[in-house]
Amino acid sequence: MNKSASLVMLKAKPGQRDEVRRVWEKYARDYIAGSALSFYYCYDDGDPDRIIVFGLGDPASLREFAQQPWFPDYQRDTHALLAEPGEVRSVTPQYVKDNA
Repeated sequence: MNKSASLVMLKAKPGQRDEVRRVWEKYARDYIAGSALSFYYCYDDGDPDRIIVFGLGDPASLREFAQQPWFPDYQRDTHALLAEPGEVRSVTPQYVKDNA
């Protein structure tokens, strides 16, 4: 399987989760829409301030995502909205059901 995945867990300051999403949409949505990457931007049902982002794609595409010219601006804009540093994990899928 030639897929890699990233799991990003973010903790927004109280009441700022929607604002973090707006920053994500401002910078990342168009890039992702034009790429082969699959991203799931999720709100944690058990924590009103937690965001979990799951990205799936080939290893090179996931690396390129964080190397986009807008990525430092995205990080700067979200930094003030987060209660703690984000946690990023790289994982290797062992099975993926693909509906394509």
